[in-house]
Amino acid sequence: MPSALTTPRRALLPPLPVRASLRLARPSDSWHKRAFSVVAAAGVPLAVLLAAGRLDLAVYTMAGSLCALYGHDLPYAARARTVAWVVAGMTAGSAAALATASATGSVPVLIAVGALLAAAQKTVCDAVRIGPPGAVILTFISSACLFSPQPPGRLPELAGLTAGAGALAWLVTLAPALVRRDGPERRATARALLGAADLVAARTRGGADTARASRRAAGTDSAAWHTLLTARPGDGGRHAPLLRLLLHGEAVAADPSAGPADAERLRHWARLLRRRGPVPVPPDPDGTAERLLRVEAELAGAAGAAGEGRGAGALRAALAPGSLLLPVALRTALGCAMAGGAAAALGVGRPYWAIVTAAALYQANVTLTWSRALQRTLGNLLGVLVFAATVPLEHQGPVALACCCLAFAFVTEAVITRNYWAGSLFVTPMALLICEFGTRQEAGGLVADRVLDTLAGAAFGLLAAAVVTNRRAGARVGRLAGRADAAGAAVERLMAAPDTAPAALEAARRDLAAALAALRAAADTAGGEWGHRPAAAADVARAEAAGHRTLTAAVRHRVRQGRNGEHAAR
Repeated sequence: MPSALTTPRRALLPPLPVRASLRLARPSDSWHKRAFSVVAAAGVPLAVLLAAGRLDLAVYTMAGSLCALYGHDLPYAARARTVAWVVAGMTAGSAAALATASATGSVPVLIAVGALLAAAQKTVCDAVRIGPPGAVILTFISSACLFSPQPPGRLPELAGLTAGAGALAWLVTLAPALVRRDGPERRATARALLGAADLVAARTRGGADTARASRRAAGTDSAAWHTLLTARPGDGGRHAPLLRLLLHGEAVAADPSAGPADAERLRHWARLLRRRGPVPVPPDPDGTAERLLRVEAELAGAAGAAGEGRGAGALRAALAPGSLLLPVALRTALGCAMAGGAAAALGVGRPYWAIVTAAALYQANVTLTWSRALQRTLGNLLGVLVFAATVPLEHQGPVALACCCLAFAFVTEAVITRNYWAGSLFVTPMALLICEFGTRQEAGGLVADRVLDTLAGAAFGLLAAAVVTNRRAGARVGRLAGRADAAGAAVERLMAAPDTAPAALEAARRDLAAALAALRAAADTAGGEWGHRPAAAADVARAEAAGHRTLTAAVRHRVRQGRNGEHAAR
């Protein structure tokens, strides 16, 4: 397969979508897990503080409680590690901010420190692929602490409150394991089955949807393999039923004769997986179960590769020269500094919200950053109106204040997966309540300050994104296309060899799937960047089409091997 990509003229400004940026999507299938987790993790400390009459300390316990939003798509062992690191990062960030605030009252210094903290948090979270809600929660807490000075002697106490609430959040995120310890693996497998069903349905209908459905199916399948392999490597007894379903879904997706009945069967199994009953058992006419035992032998080694990129190695790569994350870090630092400075110049005494607004904008490219800026601005401006409308209720007393905060936290998680602006509509009043627990301010002035902060953060955040362009994005597409071509060639060589071990072919097939996913992500990133020379869309489509054909051929080869083995046994 050829790997050279042609390079057209320098791209003009990419389109900046408006309607598509504000369109509501279907909610996530796991939104309720984050919603109930954050309410449980925050409710207990708030109840203790209410009983003690110290609701002024709620901002520090909420910092730890918000760690319960992380890690819900990870297997429990990986979730325990991830949330523990988030708690440590939250505690360290808030402690650093409090120490800075106690050392100096200079607003320019505080803004500079806030910008650097935001850039560091963004870089680390993106490098290790922490997942939603990303670095914005960490930045919100550290920025708020920067402009809430406390005596130096209280810093250990306040950091202890954050760490203690974070420990409770850690327990809350792991508590579902007591009921169903394979819940994340079952959900990931269910998503893969639904992706395969959608591909079968799209292929039956025909048209342009088939290519998109193929990419989605490959993505959900790869994510399911990653989840199963990182959950507990080599645990064949527990994961064999899920692996069998995953292999069967791949076979159905690759079968050109599969039709609506097959798609509906996959959807039915996906629904059963989301319940607490036994794992469905698919038919095994082609010896898939026997092949599954052979694949089990390589799980331990594959798990190491599947987990690559989430630890210290990924962080070192993110900071290395030529990393795609370095321009994003520079954008974040510059945008947050300019936004905070502009808000302070406009008379905002505590411009932390401008820093948070700018930090929340930065996505993989300028086009996505524009969409997030539009969503964030709309959500924040409507959110301050919601805050103003609920002020009479919040002023009924400390209990009403705490209940409003928990209600906003729950509703935020219920709607934020539909669109970021819908989540910002409710996260804005929640954030204002968190920061006003200790120092009640006049509602009109607070709303005016937050509007100025939002506009300054969005405007200067976008300006920084336009100034600091990511010129490396287009070149990376060519390299990843070559990687996808090489991975496809390796799969084809293994299929042609008569003595290829099933485990080796399966590992090569997953390498190809990962390469195609990386290529698609890189192409999307480059296509929305300004001032670069992107790879031709036709060449990327060619590389993707060839790779997906090879993926399908590998699955059909596996099915044929299973049938041949079954016939030989008979």
